[in-house]
Amino acid sequence: MRIREEQYRKIFEISPVGILVQDEEGNILEVNNKLCEITNYNKDELEGRSIFDTLINFEKTEKIQEIMERILAGDDLSLTKKFRKKSGEVYYARLEKTRFKLPEGEEDLLSMLMDITMLKEKEANLEYLSYHDGLTDLYNRSYLEKEMARLDTERQLPVSLIMCDVNRLKLVNDTYGHNKGDELLINVADILRECTRSEDIVSRWAGDEFVVLLPQTEAEEAERVVRRIEDTCEGAELEDILITLSVGRATRINMEEELKEVLSRADERMYRDKITRINNYENRLIKNMLDSLAAKSAEARRHTQRMTELAYKLGEEIDLSNDKLNRLTLLSELHDIGKITISENILRKSGGLSEKEWQEIKKHPEKGHTVLSATDEFTHIAREVLHHHERWDGTGYPEELKREEIPLLSRIIAIVDAYDVMTTGRPYQEPISKEKALTEIEVCAGSQFDPELAEKFIELMSR
Repeated sequence: MRIREEQYRKIFEISPVGILVQDEEGNILEVNNKLCEITNYNKDELEGRSIFDTLINFEKTEKIQEIMERILAGDDLSLTKKFRKKSGEVYYARLEKTRFKLPEGEEDLLSMLMDITMLKEKEANLEYLSYHDGLTDLYNRSYLEKEMARLDTERQLPVSLIMCDVNRLKLVNDTYGHNKGDELLINVADILRECTRSEDIVSRWAGDEFVVLLPQTEAEEAERVVRRIEDTCEGAELEDILITLSVGRATRINMEEELKEVLSRADERMYRDKITRINNYENRLIKNMLDSLAAKSAEARRHTQRMTELAYKLGEEIDLSNDKLNRLTLLSELHDIGKITISENILRKSGGLSEKEWQEIKKHPEKGHTVLSATDEFTHIAREVLHHHERWDGTGYPEELKREEIPLLSRIIAIVDAYDVMTTGRPYQEPISKEKALTEIEVCAGSQFDPELAEKFIELMSR
């Protein structure tokens, strides 16, 4: 019996759970080391005192007394509760309580306490992640659908829904990279939070789509929220990127229409809004890019203006149609749009470019092609932008096209671009006279330039 008692004593002391023995009145008879560790009390502060003076919060006293009565009546109980340590710090514990007899025949209560605070925190974190978007920290689609079901009651009427779509996110991703696209989405999320009430549910519905659920909200109030969102977007800035949304709104006024149908109406209105906005957005975005490029390099705007004039004259010289002359003018203005992603340090560098910097410069036709291909209004000149640095002999970039494989307008831009660079210079290159530049074009005709176009250009400039 002595050996067995020693064994049980050892188990009691080294147990990984807190153990407490108390009498029917709640007086603590004995505690183990783990319980002291969990509660921050030492044994002297617990043993001989009441659980109601130490371990049990005042507001839980009545509940614990009820539990003790049930256990004394023969029930074993398991429950998860929130407790406070000696320091006041809150923790969660799994509590197992049972009745047992001492060798002397007395009946006492045995409590086993397991600290599950970390488990609770992990559960809370998992629940949070399951209902929130990882990028914007807004609610996600699953949560919104759950809330739509919960709020599907007459008491919540009228219910309004606002659907928003970020205009041309793909264009931003393709031009500036996905990190900048993510930054744009985070900015939009912040704007939606700012423009809505605490009781409204703002969620990221899909990649570039957001939905705002406004319970007990009339159509007029929802429309005011839409205006706030649009006005805030108008005043927001993300470098040279415009923040604009296509927005649709719909309101449910009776229970005959399902919330999913209301959402569909908002989606349809958003799509119509997108159609009316998109061309204007693209024009403004391209203009912003050109302005940003001009700010990086003051020479860029003047270079474009001179090229536009020279290219138009050469186009007239070879009897291009009005349609092609217009395209040529647009191409002159946008041929270097891909340089928007090249750092100002490289564009303004006065010394020679390193191999890495030169490779970065050579990417600008492909970048420009990507930008313009993603638009409705400028996609028709994207191919010419892509190939304006090809060479007649096939040693150009990016695709090493040769001769007539290179689009005609790209061949014209290649000559005009080279002439203007030679005669005006660059930070890394001194200018030369017009006569020397024309001689250089003549020498490179048939290798770098289309020989017939080179001849026409030389004749034009000589006059």
